[in-house]
Amino acid sequence: MTNLSTLVGCLLIINVFAPAYSATHSVEWSLGKDYTSLATGKPYAVGDTMVFNYGAGHTVDEVSESDYKSCTVGNAISSDSSGTTSIALKTSGPHYFICGIPGHCDGGMKLSVTVAAASSGGGGPASSDGGGDGTTAKTTPVEGRKVSPSASATTVLKPLEGLVATCAVALLYALALS
Repeated sequence: MTNLSTLVGCLLIINVFAPAYSATHSVEWSLGKDYTSLATGKPYAVGDTMVFNYGAGHTVDEVSESDYKSCTVGNAISSDSSGTTSIALKTSGPHYFICGIPGHCDGGMKLSVTVAAASSGGGGPASSDGGGDGTTAKTTPVEGRKVSPSASATTVLKPLEGLVATCAVALLYALALS
């Protein structure tokens, strides 16, 4: 009975603390793109990461809904102009992104995504009401949503490996005592 209790306890601990998988969504960020294509079949969930790739002369600003709708620059929640901006989606609900260079948001460089809670197993649709020339933005959830561990995912998995090893040792110890 001790062995069964130990096994059940270990499985319960692993199930509670096991991380959910996450996806990386790549966005080619530039003028002349139509980001409405991101609204079709692109789930976003807490724990996912968006990676904006762009050339010089652009920014990725996370902004409020009102600043998104009016293309108001200068009030960003966060801003980056490095050329590759990674944004971890840490909270559920809508997230709004614009280019902070005057005129670029009005030119279509704006994107809103709705992020579902991680426990739901997937995110909500992405949407955009930005303009553009009808070209399709490239967005690629890496291998669907089955993502190889990235550096950040590996960091999350390391404690889990220790937990599994501890449970295995505890189970073997319990078997040896019986």
